[in-house]
Amino acid sequence: MAIGERIRFFRNLRGMTQKYLGQLVGFSAATADIRMAQYEAGKRTPKADLIEKLAYYLEVSPQALTVPDIDSYYGLMHTLFVLEDKQGFRIDKIDGELCLHLDKSDPSYHAMFDMLHQWWNEAEKLKQGEITKEDYDRWRYTYPEVEAERTKAALDKLRAEEKAKQAEKE
Repeated sequence: MAIGERIRFFRNLRGMTQKYLGQLVGFSAATADIRMAQYEAGKRTPKADLIEKLAYYLEVSPQALTVPDIDSYYGLMHTLFVLEDKQGFRIDKIDGELCLHLDKSDPSYHAMFDMLHQWWNEAEKLKQGEITKEDYDRWRYTYPEVEAERTKAALDKLRAEEKAKQAEKE
């Protein structure tokens, strides 16, 4: 999620208007809402000092606003927080082990479940030796195109089988 979307998300969460937040961070009353709208729309990118101010008034970490750097542990944590906010991921314990799971009441549950299930299927194929690490990586790095190709191939096969059945009846 882009920084503008994160600003909007937290601003709305805090019940603030664009104008109010803009004035808090130091913009004039005449331009505060316009400037905040530009940041939220991605037309402007806030500099580090403005990100610090926004984070302070929105009561979040600056990393919660910026596109997380998943190469750092803190960046990865904020990525997981975004997944919680936007995709219904929840942290829990199962048999004493920490895990992430999908909240079934979240509107994105079915789409996320399907995608994670596809991932799990590929990981299982790798674990069982049905595919190579290169095959697995190719799947991951070309996702979702490879899934679209597989779905098309499966549908083409079903159509061909159906056509063959129709031909036998005639």
